[in-house]
Amino acid sequence: MIEYLKDTTFTVNEVIGKAWAVTKRNYFSLATLCFLMFLTSNASGMMAFFLKDVNKGLSFFMAAMFVMFYFTINLSLLKYIFHLLDDEENDVSIVSTLPTRQQIIRFLIAMCYFMACIVGVYLLVILIGFPFIYTGIKMSIITNVAISVGTIAIFITWVRISFFPFFIIDRNEPPFGSIKFSLAITKGNFTKILLLSLVLGTFYILYLVLSYLQWPVISFVVNVLSSFIIVPLSNVALTIAYRKMMGEYKGDAEPDIIHNIV
Repeated sequence: MIEYLKDTTFTVNEVIGKAWAVTKRNYFSLATLCFLMFLTSNASGMMAFFLKDVNKGLSFFMAAMFVMFYFTINLSLLKYIFHLLDDEENDVSIVSTLPTRQQIIRFLIAMCYFMACIVGVYLLVILIGFPFIYTGIKMSIITNVAISVGTIAIFITWVRISFFPFFIIDRNEPPFGSIKFSLAITKGNFTKILLLSLVLGTFYILYLVLSYLQWPVISFVVNVLSSFIIVPLSNVALTIAYRKMMGEYKGDAEPDIIHNIV
């Protein structure tokens, strides 16, 4: 167990070290894309607020447009990071990293599969817990246990299948195929991904704690640092982690779901 933890920690350190080197060399281009995502996210919220009492249809249309724009920039960022990892010697414009129409459509369909998996896992946990109603145990206890177990199951599922965009951009996989591949490469790598996420999410957790303690100035500074340093670093680190897992993947060329759940 100790050797496994040492190996896991070393792997996470290796990923973050390489990600920091790539981010430092290409910070301004990466930060520009992250800033565009930041602007799009905040602009969509403001637009929805101002249009909510004007026209419901227009508000929904604008929200959909901003979501599409946000996802497009997100996929462009991913495509740009792949370029940096594969061919950093040659410069590439941000415009040339725009995803194709097919990739955007596949991503949106895969997002629907992603949400369906999350909801399906939660409903399965509730369904399994339903028979315990007839055991005489208090309903509140059963409900709390079911919600807790369901939340943990959702988190594990989210981690396992969240790499699907990488397959769409890197390998042009179809929507459901990208979900299956994400499930396959994360098999046996959950602890490493969890540790990596905890390290990268430290600033965000600190921001939540400072906000809870009502220290607005310090929390604002932490949020700015997180948005313009940690977010670019996180995207690069997750892309490197994806490449590392793919390099170690020894499974089938067409993975199934059943054999990759556990």
